[in-house]
Amino acid sequence: MTLGSYGQFCPVAMAAETLCTRWTMVLVRELVAGSTRFNDLRRGVPRMSPSLLSQRLKELEVAGIVVRAPAPDDPAVQEYRLTAAGRDLHAVVEAFGIWGQKWIETQATLKNLDPSLLMWDMRRNFDPSPLPERRMVVNFKYPELAEARRHWWLVVDPLAEIDLCSTDPGYDVDLWVTTDLRTMTAIWMGLTRVEDVRDRVQLDGDPALASTMQIWLGLSPFSAQPKLVH
Repeated sequence: MTLGSYGQFCPVAMAAETLCTRWTMVLVRELVAGSTRFNDLRRGVPRMSPSLLSQRLKELEVAGIVVRAPAPDDPAVQEYRLTAAGRDLHAVVEAFGIWGQKWIETQATLKNLDPSLLMWDMRRNFDPSPLPERRMVVNFKYPELAEARRHWWLVVDPLAEIDLCSTDPGYDVDLWVTTDLRTMTAIWMGLTRVEDVRDRVQLDGDPALASTMQIWLGLSPFSAQPKLVH
């Protein structure tokens, strides 16, 4: 019997032994969302120590959930890719997220504010379809935060991946978004809409970009799920 075993033959218990250690399901969420490299995974779990992240990745590899291999574009970089067993966890992560969106009390959720995680998720789910075919830059400002965490830039280039910067990338800004982190998190979670909090969201710059913000903004994949607990 392994350390931490429930000592039960039930498949739920056996799955929990692998998936329910601290941070594991959150890490699996990042893998299911498409992150494969260590630094990208760290951005998705910013409060997880690098040593624990390495440990959990090794455990997932031993469990047959991920496989490690050199990146196709840079053999010096290791990637962690889901196996067939790992890909099967997509439905599990989705079920977790839907349940949490429906039943976890909103105010408690909004206590866990993290600008780096929020902006990383917004970058990942960004929808560039309503934007013109040119580079667009959006600057987000959270005035209540310390200077080092106050400004974030999303650089949307049709010829490259969407980039998230915490320091000024040096490009002209098309739209400035000034709001508080709690309001932006509530919008991302689908708890409110941009047009409903105009008194707390200041938009300056390209009017067309501002008017389509609710469309291109990278919302949580669970934002459409109605909340049953408030």
